[in-house]
Amino acid sequence: MSRRPGALVALVASVCLAACSGPAQNAADTGASSAAPDPDSGVIVIDNARVFDGARDLGEVSLVIRDGLIERIAEAGANDLPEGAERIDHRDLFVIPGLVNDHAHVGNTRGTAHGDRFYTQDQVSADLRQFQAYGITTVASLGMNGSAFGEIRAAINADPMLGAQLYGAGGGVGTPDGAPPAANMGLSDDPVARPADAEGARAAVRAQAESGVDLIKLWVDDLGGKSPQMTPEVYKAAIEEAHRHDLLVAAHIHDLAPAADLVASGVDIIAHGIRDQAIGAPLVDAMKAAGTGYIATLQIDEANYIYAEQPDWLDTPFLRNALPASVRAQWSDASWRERKLADPATQTHRDALAVNLANLSTLREAGVRIGFGTDAGALPHRVPGFAEHRELELMVDQAGFSPAQALVVATSAAAQLLRFDDRGLLQPGKRADFVVLSADPLADIRNTRSIEAVWQAGRKVAGPIADYDAQARD
Repeated sequence: MSRRPGALVALVASVCLAACSGPAQNAADTGASSAAPDPDSGVIVIDNARVFDGARDLGEVSLVIRDGLIERIAEAGANDLPEGAERIDHRDLFVIPGLVNDHAHVGNTRGTAHGDRFYTQDQVSADLRQFQAYGITTVASLGMNGSAFGEIRAAINADPMLGAQLYGAGGGVGTPDGAPPAANMGLSDDPVARPADAEGARAAVRAQAESGVDLIKLWVDDLGGKSPQMTPEVYKAAIEEAHRHDLLVAAHIHDLAPAADLVASGVDIIAHGIRDQAIGAPLVDAMKAAGTGYIATLQIDEANYIYAEQPDWLDTPFLRNALPASVRAQWSDASWRERKLADPATQTHRDALAVNLANLSTLREAGVRIGFGTDAGALPHRVPGFAEHRELELMVDQAGFSPAQALVVATSAAAQLLRFDDRGLLQPGKRADFVVLSADPLADIRNTRSIEAVWQAGRKVAGPIADYDAQARD
């Protein structure tokens, strides 16, 4: 993660970076000729793909990939592409950047159960492989990460076959006897720092900075009046200390009430949509002036009821194959669906989603920075992979985004929000993280589900999506 804010870079299709060949193979070991290897061996050319680069539709082009990066974007049919490169013809296929999830969780669920007892490298990797199979190639795990976070992150990020790239906020900073609710979240060995005063907040942030977290997560939520809320004294001290360490700060909120003071205090990211009332012009103006980012996580409320409300969705492989067997069985149970829909909380969640959608539309129209996140992985009904594609659908169908605008949010804008300057755009010098689709996502955002292949750091790591099945995760 770069510590400098990213920026959209204009495409120069003919730019070619300096070539670097890999280490020469030992001819004595292989019996091969001792001649120098072809400098273009190991280079991959994706020919004739229709590419949306994270900012614009490039039309049909060829991508030249070397050492895990996009080296060049050439006109389709160009006659000066590297000789000796592996050529892959993607005529009639569509390519978009790998999606970037700014707000998810890993290692917290298995089947219908959840809790920090699942925070192991095997489980985190399983979660990240599912994200990856569904086209999400970068995941920021925003809090509740166990003490092994740094070690697990290093191992996974060294090998694309272990799953989507992992970044995150370590344990995060919460409130004594408050959010995140340790018992409800199954945090038996609670990794969350819970300072009671400004001095404790600064110490907690320093400790997390020294452990190598990528950003700081704060929970500023009274859980509907059921728990104490983080005080301004604590969150202001935490924000100030984080900025001393050049770390972004993302605040979990639900209600409008604390948002204005958080923005005035310098918070970088509002990590959930405001869901209790409409956002007014003063806050919109303050967020624009400060450059505050906003992650709506629309699916967080919808996921509480939609799978009971739409049982036919279980017949679609795109959802069914994302579910562990025990979750699939639970959601197939008519009595479970009946209880869920009869729960008074279900209408509360519907109402919250409606407010969230309206506020996201307001912020979109105003030009506030929008990031992409779902809270997938925090609880079993927040389904890694499926949640992100449903989020895109909600953005387009109910919050006024065009398919292209939604894809910008989920790729280049999401990367920029976390200061990534090496991904989210398919342009020379950027990571070769991309998704190959069989249908045009600019014509219908649901076509992001037509995943034929996922590439990460210049390697094919997953696909087609029809072959993925999460049942083995139980």
